Amino acid sequence: MSDFLNNLFELQGKNRWAIARTSVRERIEKLQRLRKAIVKRQQEFYDAVWNDFHKPQTEAWLTEVFPALQEIDHTVNHLPDWMEDKDGSWSFLFPLNHSRSHFEPKGRVLIMAPWNYPFLLFVSPIVAAIAAGNVVIAKPSHKTPHVAIFLESLFAEVFPQNEVAVVLGAGTELGDKLLALPFDHVFFTGSPKVGAHIAECAARMHAGVTLELGGKSPVIILDDVKIKDAAKKIAWGKCLNAGQTCIAPDFVLCPSKLVQPLVNAIADNVKKMYGDTEDTRRLSKNFVHIVESRTVERHQALIKDACTKGATAVIGAQFSPEDIENRYTPATVLTGVTPDMKIMASEIFGPILLIVAYDSLDEAITFVQNRPKPLALYIFGKSEAKINEVIVRTTSGSTCVNHCILQIENLSVPFGGVGMSGTGNYHGFYGFKTFSHERNIMEQGAFDAVNYLYPPYHQKGDKGFRAKIQRFFKAMLKQA
Repeated sequence: MSDFLNNLFELQGKNRWAIARTSVRERIEKLQRLRKAIVKRQQEFYDAVWNDFHKPQTEAWLTEVFPALQEIDHTVNHLPDWMEDKDGSWSFLFPLNHSRSHFEPKGRVLIMAPWNYPFLLFVSPIVAAIAAGNVVIAKPSHKTPHVAIFLESLFAEVFPQNEVAVVLGAGTELGDKLLALPFDHVFFTGSPKVGAHIAECAARMHAGVTLELGGKSPVIILDDVKIKDAAKKIAWGKCLNAGQTCIAPDFVLCPSKLVQPLVNAIADNVKKMYGDTEDTRRLSKNFVHIVESRTVERHQALIKDACTKGATAVIGAQFSPEDIENRYTPATVLTGVTPDMKIMASEIFGPILLIVAYDSLDEAITFVQNRPKPLALYIFGKSEAKINEVIVRTTSGSTCVNHCILQIENLSVPFGGVGMSGTGNYHGFYGFKTFSHERNIMEQGAFDAVNYLYPPYHQKGDKGFRAKIQRFFKAMLKQA
């Protein structure tokens, strides 16, 4: 494997400057070929992702194929503008010089994608890297093997290996071999723990790095919330992809007096969406399963620990002997959750929603402030003053008011984490920028003022234009 990767890396290295010089039209044509192949072969993806973790076709289209096609279309429409050099404003000291910023490709980039949205989170950064003029080696997750094989075939159909190459293999083993190569940029989506390792490896090779991580994304319920509306959206955001979403609501901070009506409404919405009983929900073709059996075991252990320490299940927390084999975790809502429970220690990444009661908004905000910076923060309520108070007193990668998940949909704004939830961002222009180096280019104008600034510097008694220019710059220096 090491020889294969070294040869592939060298092959792309020989081609990187040719790809860097490609025109906007050539890059657009590549993206259009990719789009055409995706549309033609999308049923293969639906079959693959169903086999990997029971993801229904409608949800796979809504959360993976459609946004990937949107990303391509948005990039194709805006790439001519993105690639244009941008003029800098004139300089007071050297007004006749002309400066501009020029986006050039980083070069050889590595993209390491996760398993939870194995198509979208693989394709989206590749689209940005291609638009920026890079050569790409991309690794899909081995935890979704059917999708990984499909992706390898899809990209081999569209791109030669010296432009975009997909490599398959076990995560840690293959990942470490890839990270030993001197890439110019590494783009990783996954857990904070692995992200820290990626950052260390990237630092050793002085590579740029983008980390799209996760964390426990909170929901803050204000006291003027529309309960039914919030409950429906939270239930959907939590159960989408069975909670295996990096920006899924993880825990809800709710005014004590509203806890019971809120959780009852959330439970009612889970039943409407996926079935009245646990047995019905187990058989639902609309509910995604968990990617690994050991993750189901972890979920069960976390729920049992919480219930042992005083939490109460409003819905879910009913286990069947077949659940581990079938990779099924029931949609669960727990009330009475406290910080000492294991389930509050790390991201759940499953369909388990935690309810934490609060007595004042200040208490809720302080609770969020004292935890690692999340990838997403959700606020439900009407008061603009209170909504703004939450925003200015907290920080998060993204914030969504009166809905869940939808903040990732708009490609004209960046998406990314902060602190433990990630470094850097992408989507639309911001993805193009992530995979580009913004180069400062200055061209000397007709008049060169520096000619009057070379040593020997102005001495007392000097006369003439040169002396006046030097005295002017000395005066400017004193003012600074």
